[in-house]
Amino acid sequence: MRGISVLIAGAGLAGLTAARELSKRGTTVTVIDARDRVGGRVLTAREPFLHGAHAEAGADLIDESQTEICRLIAEMRLGTARILPGGFTSIRRSGRLGSKRAWQDLGKRLQPEVRALCVSEQRWDGGVAASLAPESVEQWLDRVRAPNAVRDVAVGLRGFFLADPGELSLLALADQFAEDGAPGSEKMFRIVGGNDRLPAVLAKAIGSRLRLQTILRRVTQTRNGVRAALESKGRLEEASFDYLLCAMPATTIRDVVFEPGLPDFQRQAITSLKYGAATKTALQFDRTPWRRRGKLRAFGTPLSIGAVWDGNEEQIAQPGRSAARRGGILTLLAGGGASAATRDMLAAEGPSRLIRELSWMNLKRAELQAWTTLGWENEAWSRGGYAFFDPQFPPSLRYWLSRPFDRVFFAGEHTSLRWQGYMNGAVETGLRAAEEVERALSSQRATRKR
Repeated sequence: MRGISVLIAGAGLAGLTAARELSKRGTTVTVIDARDRVGGRVLTAREPFLHGAHAEAGADLIDESQTEICRLIAEMRLGTARILPGGFTSIRRSGRLGSKRAWQDLGKRLQPEVRALCVSEQRWDGGVAASLAPESVEQWLDRVRAPNAVRDVAVGLRGFFLADPGELSLLALADQFAEDGAPGSEKMFRIVGGNDRLPAVLAKAIGSRLRLQTILRRVTQTRNGVRAALESKGRLEEASFDYLLCAMPATTIRDVVFEPGLPDFQRQAITSLKYGAATKTALQFDRTPWRRRGKLRAFGTPLSIGAVWDGNEEQIAQPGRSAARRGGILTLLAGGGASAATRDMLAAEGPSRLIRELSWMNLKRAELQAWTTLGWENEAWSRGGYAFFDPQFPPSLRYWLSRPFDRVFFAGEHTSLRWQGYMNGAVETGLRAAEEVERALSSQRATRKR
């Protein structure tokens, strides 16, 4: 692929992975991003935390079955640390610990839909998917007359899907249980030193071919290549490339002018895809009562604070302090309607209001030392945490999210079939798009030889 130029729009994990793969094959890549940093929705917060601690303000958890990101981390010679032993459990609206039976009951009641989806090979363009998609999870809960304990679990899943039961398609819930069962049950990891170390080391290899604070405004395709209009510091310039690999969220792809326009189905898929509201808050305390032996460290809740888990257990404890007084961080992910509720509580009373919601975690003697929060739906270049499928999204359009358009290719977590919403989804789709570019080139060369 020497002599071939590819513009990669988006310096998140998808774009950076694709850049690395194409560069290995001899391609000349140029990577742009509208932000002043790399990583996209991978963002590690190091300030204002004390004692060198950090927390993930964006993408956080890596599952043991996520092969491609685990391989990439190893190739980049970064370490991982096991976190959250015991996985996630549920908390009731009362603040009391939920039982495993509620999780099992949710899965059991969902079995007819899961079975139907499995025998249809989990195809999103088939009749089973078409019948499941228009029904919301909330409507399904009413239809099966789910008890309150099961409803609490379903509401708590907005910390996973970033959508309330009334917003989430039943198809999305059935697809999750058909593929992996209840979320948060596998062994989980973080990158030692912060998840942002992965995009940082990938970006370092790109060097001067990386351009930050550069916005893709227009793409014009010709028979021989693409011409891109790029905006940087208020100035517009045009540059030509052989191919474009678009690794931006669908929310910002909508702003790009394509000439000729995207196929109707592809444009509809991109414009109708929803991104979940997500406010992530990290609270640093001077002690960690939740880390005592035998205690759980991760919870899905139907409360306004969303999901809660230990945000930095993998980091080295301060020497000379007992286990209960080492200090640590609790991470809160408020998805769906909990996102606005969390921001309202913070605006009204600050973090003390969130801490009151965490009374069931025995934090009375713990002193808050530092905190930070970020609402991803208000972040200009994401406009949401990650993609989810609502009842209005036509399921057959899902495949159009990743379909190449002549010399334009698409990557990003929203284009992943199994790992949508995960860092692994970004990595896998970056690899897939790089393969598509190379195979498109081979096909074009073969056509010219005929």
